Amino acid sequence: MTTAAPAHPVEEILGAFAVAVRAAGVPVTMDRTTTFLRGCAAVGVDDQAAVYWTGRATLCGTREDLDRYDHVFTAWFSGTGLAPPTSRESRRRAAQADLGDGDGEGGESGKETVIRASASRTEVLRHRDIAAMSPAERAALARLFNLLRPTPPQRTSRRRRSTRRGEIDARRTLRGQLRRGGEPAELTFRRRTTRPRRVVVLIDVSGSMGPYADSLLRWAHVVTKGSPARTEVFTIGTRLTRVTGAMRLRDGEAALEAAGQAVPDWSGGTRLGEATRVFIDRHGQRGMARGAVVVIVSDGWERGDSAQLGDQMQRLQRLAHRVIWVNPHQGKPGYAPVQGGIVAALPFVDFFLAGHSIATFEQALKVIADA
Repeated sequence: MTTAAPAHPVEEILGAFAVAVRAAGVPVTMDRTTTFLRGCAAVGVDDQAAVYWTGRATLCGTREDLDRYDHVFTAWFSGTGLAPPTSRESRRRAAQADLGDGDGEGGESGKETVIRASASRTEVLRHRDIAAMSPAERAALARLFNLLRPTPPQRTSRRRRSTRRGEIDARRTLRGQLRRGGEPAELTFRRRTTRPRRVVVLIDVSGSMGPYADSLLRWAHVVTKGSPARTEVFTIGTRLTRVTGAMRLRDGEAALEAAGQAVPDWSGGTRLGEATRVFIDRHGQRGMARGAVVVIVSDGWERGDSAQLGDQMQRLQRLAHRVIWVNPHQGKPGYAPVQGGIVAALPFVDFFLAGHSIATFEQALKVIADA
């Protein structure tokens, strides 16, 4: 007597479960579903506790998603009478699967192997060129972006506040003496406060930047999270498009989707000089670029007049506090800045940085914070 094959493949069942979680209001994307299926394959579908924690770690993005996920999981597996599991071993195995390494077996030496393998994989991804990544590596890359912690640059404000040290606050000191009938009073001090400096990010989304455009928008979303009210984001192609509203959404996937719908010239041509002129005329001179840290992310391929780009970069340098140019090809072996756009812009750039990996994006965040 032979045993009949299952009516539905396990992957189809798990994929349908992810669809049900999305229908419950959890923003489950295709990347999250793919990571969930890979995680379940790593921990084993026979351990439903591990499946639960794998889904919880990969499909949920906020605290509000957890209750909806638990409700769907309980309803989906109600035929087995399972409630949301709480096994520590299952959680550990799910966490290892989420990192993409380890089989969950072995003693202390096995654990050390898993930790070392996970750390090694993460370090490799940090320095891997995004354009050469596989779809699975790009899914892991999205999680690494969430680990970046931006620090907004600071500027000195005109306002002053009381401190224990600093310059003598003559007015408050004299008022204290008057309250004491002219008797000497304790000296009071003050110093200027600081406030976040505005950051403006201009991202080239032309065809030559296609392999990096998605990750660059994720990075712009990270920059915006550091200071949402003081960060502006634009895309540059054949025209200038403001996507600040999309970048201020809390969920990264929702922010990328909104930005994709707003940009009409995705993977088109490049008119850096004209787009920079439009930015300065419409936004920069009115105050957005004045005293700001302006970050241009582009490979420098200019379809228009390179001389125009040089003129506009000179205008931009006079307005901005610092001008930073991030190039995905900078720092790669054999690269030289010989493109017409780069040659015209470099004399008016304060920092010329690489931008092809998580490690270079992290370094760019440090340069922005110290600008």
